Amino acid sequence: MKKTVKRRDYDLSQANFPDTVSPILQRIYAARGALAEQSVETDLKGLLKPDDLKGLPEAVNLIKTALELQQRILIVGDFDCDGATSSALAVQALSRMGAKQVDFLVPNRFEYGYGLTPEIVEVAKAYQPDLIITVDNGISSLEGVAAANEAGIQVIVTDHHLPGEALPNAAAIVNPNQQGCEFPSKNLAGVGVIFYVMTALRSALREQGWFGQQGLAEPNMAEFLDLVALGTVADVVPLDQNNRRLVESGLKRIRAGRVRPGIKALLEISKRSASRLVSSDLGFALGPRLNAAGRLDDMSLGIQCLLSDDEYLAREMAVQLDELNHDRKAIESDMQRTAMNDLQVLHLNEDELPFGLSLFNEDWHQGVVGILASRVKDRYHRPVIAFAQSDDETQIKGSARSIPGLHIRDALDAVAARHPQLLSKFGGHAMAAGLSLNKVDFTAFSTAFDQEVRRQLVKEDLEPLIFSDGELSAEDFNLLFAQSLRDGGPWGQHFPEPVFDGVFYLQQQRIVGQKHLKMLLSLEPKSQQMIDAIAFNVDVQAWPNDSAEQVRLVYKLDINEFRGQQSVQLLVDYIEAVC
Repeated sequence: MKKTVKRRDYDLSQANFPDTVSPILQRIYAARGALAEQSVETDLKGLLKPDDLKGLPEAVNLIKTALELQQRILIVGDFDCDGATSSALAVQALSRMGAKQVDFLVPNRFEYGYGLTPEIVEVAKAYQPDLIITVDNGISSLEGVAAANEAGIQVIVTDHHLPGEALPNAAAIVNPNQQGCEFPSKNLAGVGVIFYVMTALRSALREQGWFGQQGLAEPNMAEFLDLVALGTVADVVPLDQNNRRLVESGLKRIRAGRVRPGIKALLEISKRSASRLVSSDLGFALGPRLNAAGRLDDMSLGIQCLLSDDEYLAREMAVQLDELNHDRKAIESDMQRTAMNDLQVLHLNEDELPFGLSLFNEDWHQGVVGILASRVKDRYHRPVIAFAQSDDETQIKGSARSIPGLHIRDALDAVAARHPQLLSKFGGHAMAAGLSLNKVDFTAFSTAFDQEVRRQLVKEDLEPLIFSDGELSAEDFNLLFAQSLRDGGPWGQHFPEPVFDGVFYLQQQRIVGQKHLKMLLSLEPKSQQMIDAIAFNVDVQAWPNDSAEQVRLVYKLDINEFRGQQSVQLLVDYIEAVC
């Protein structure tokens, strides 16, 4: 699909950066709303205090009591990377603070679905917990919390997902997005929320002399920042300044070698250098390998890998996670091929496609429909929901991905309001959501979803835009500038990595790795300055293109390291032949 390149607007009239920040980097920061050096600082000293988190005092007091009485504590997590890092952080932090009976439980998505359900409470009873702490879930678990209360188990909900109209009757709820919470950053990931809870608990225990009384070394909460960075980036939450502080602090620890064996093993298996790690490595290399466990098998493997103190065992588990990720890629590729073939069979052009696209195939894998929805969304630039058969033959489960301009959870809420019989349950964020419905209602839901999207979007919203920070000159293609861009982050959601556009002469082109286009470029037809570039996952029917002398690229300026030598390389996001 052809895309329109739009250059980001910026206004430097109110900017106040020191001369040490290059003019291009100042322009990049201004386009992201940062107009002074203070607004891009990532020092942990500026981290927001936990004081304004609603429900935090109650949660801390409950956990303190559980520690004092040596009650059994059970962490109930989610089956994605954020849930895995949250679970590992909670278990390890509580253990270091003196909990002798703390365990974790992650619902198998294929048997129990998401969150603290009544069915999971039944499973949890086998652990005989006095206290359940949910991490990265629970804000919609009304029935599950009620079941736990009935069983005499107290529940603390820690979550970051958007709450519904009703809240669970938990003993304490810590969620920056709950009504009445004045915590300034609403963008914490689940791992960020539990990090704040554990930090506040550590402070409360310190004040009462707990660690000295118990003969315990007071834990350094900075040791958990590698987990916080990984979960925050992998969950694609907006990187506001507070999240950037958490992520950058975690990255610095990893680069310095102060990293847990599990993350170290995942870095090695994904061929990433710890000393040169950037935030995108967490999102594109480590996160998918952890997520693969929750998608195809059991996220307990991922959590055990993160908890392991043994480098050999951590490496073994990282290998298993890597193998699961390869399996996930193969399944995803088959599903994507099926989905695209199904669309082609309909002989629809883009003008005839629904505004909101719903897809279902009985053979699709429940754990991979989210990635499929994302791929189809990227190709057709419209909200997409991909459904798979659930274990209950009458039900199907969907995973939704949206585009800018449509809050997907709110859209599902609107569908549910107009058609109360259609949706069994749903929840999620602005850009991603999950839902369940009866299989016989798929066609009716598809129509209702498309109608709702059409109420909120116009045709122009479906025209894909790709944003650029402008054009670079010949002298900008150097290692020093490329390194300054790396160091200027961390980059991520709502604080995107710098992307540039320009027209280049195509000197060489070839396919590597079956579907990646390797290029040698120049800015002038006979220039001696050659620039390496690579475009991943190109359409091999369109590229290489021997008739193309010039290409218009949208790209990131990166540093390639090969056999100890560094060179500038363009990572191409979009390529178009110039006639």
